[in-house]
Amino acid sequence: MIPTVAIVGRPNVGKSALFNRLVGKRIAIVHDQPGVTRDRIPADCDMGGRTVTLLDTGGIGAALEDQFAAQIRAEAELAIEAADVILFVVDGHEGLTPVDRDIAGLLRRAGSRVLLVVNKIDVPKHEMTLADFAALGFDQPLAVSAEHGRGLAALERRVTAELPEPGTTGPDDQGDHEDKPPAAPVKIALIGRPNVGKSSLVNAILGDQRTIVSEVAGTTRDAIDLPYRRGSRDYLLIDTAGIRRRTKVDTAVELFSVMRSRNSIHRADICLLVIDAGTGITAQDRTVAAEIIAAHKPCIIVLNKFDLFEPRNPTKERVHHWREVIQRELFFLQYAPIVVTSAAYQQHIRKVFAAIDRVTEAARRVLTTGELNRLLQRAIAAMPPPKDRKSHRRFNLLYASRLKSDRSGPVPVPHVVLIANRPELMNDSYMRYLERTIREHVDYEGLPLRMTLRGKSDGNKSS
Repeated sequence: MIPTVAIVGRPNVGKSALFNRLVGKRIAIVHDQPGVTRDRIPADCDMGGRTVTLLDTGGIGAALEDQFAAQIRAEAELAIEAADVILFVVDGHEGLTPVDRDIAGLLRRAGSRVLLVVNKIDVPKHEMTLADFAALGFDQPLAVSAEHGRGLAALERRVTAELPEPGTTGPDDQGDHEDKPPAAPVKIALIGRPNVGKSSLVNAILGDQRTIVSEVAGTTRDAIDLPYRRGSRDYLLIDTAGIRRRTKVDTAVELFSVMRSRNSIHRADICLLVIDAGTGITAQDRTVAAEIIAAHKPCIIVLNKFDLFEPRNPTKERVHHWREVIQRELFFLQYAPIVVTSAAYQQHIRKVFAAIDRVTEAARRVLTTGELNRLLQRAIAAMPPPKDRKSHRRFNLLYASRLKSDRSGPVPVPHVVLIANRPELMNDSYMRYLERTIREHVDYEGLPLRMTLRGKSDGNKSS
């Protein structure tokens, strides 16, 4: 098993900054506002030659301005329970506080291996404050500056020394045989507006309260990566903050959260567009859907909270109603399969993964160059392109092919390039006709179909 290292401490001592510095990426949001981090945020990183799972946690022990203090403490306690080594982070500028003493008592009762990390020791003269923390009763504290990267090498050496020895049959044991590297996990991003139940759905999938759930919109702030294995297949679930209209984003923290969510769309293999079936489709749902399309990402529509939609009516009628609504309101996502769920009652989670399997299977379907060209030429012969009103000439397709560069990854998106004379005469309506022709021949369920038009001068037009 990969060992786990948890970072804990009171709010605003620099836990997330230290987490980002050790991981080598800006994963957790760093801000002066206390309580920005709420959930456990995991990331694998190399520490002294050992791969460890690093956990960032919310601040413990301070009175925050929202209702999440108890849940944040519970999340941190779960991280403490799971960790092999605890990095107890304190603030070298502010010195020892009563909250630090309370957390120290919690850690001693947990019986964990604890390394006391005094952060914000930016220059050697700041090390004079280290003696203040001797009262906490831990070994010699480690002086670091997460902001400037100071003292991290010594910290990594201490962590490595405290880690349990690698097991003889665990992932650290290479053995005398060579195995194929494991397949890359399918990255599944749960995307949607605030309070549609994304975190509840993640918890229902994992069977664990891994992310904080609340009726308050905007509870999730970071994009949280959660490894998940189902059967023989590995996934990476990405729980994201709700995407609100720009005019509704009223704090810097929320702005960073929304930016992380949008970035999660781009790094995902499949996006689950989560919609609240109890309230219906809103303009913001359509905006979020448009962002998924703009990123050319496979998509599955998940109607969550289905138990709240006309619960007295038969299920088939309710599902039929929603299919009609989606065809009308999200007509540009007609290729996306629809799954109804109730995360609160853990209903139909299996159907979500059945849809994911269908989409990944569709991505493996390959239309050969010969088949593609014959198909399109038949379509053009059946319905020729319209003539230009001025020149009375038509778009003329010379050749079509699928880009090989788009066939990599767990869920490759088909990308068809059309080489043509007079490409400027192509219009959007006829491009959609050619796309429909391809879809009628190959079932690309859940997959966008990129269509790029190029002339001899290599200019291009995409749909």
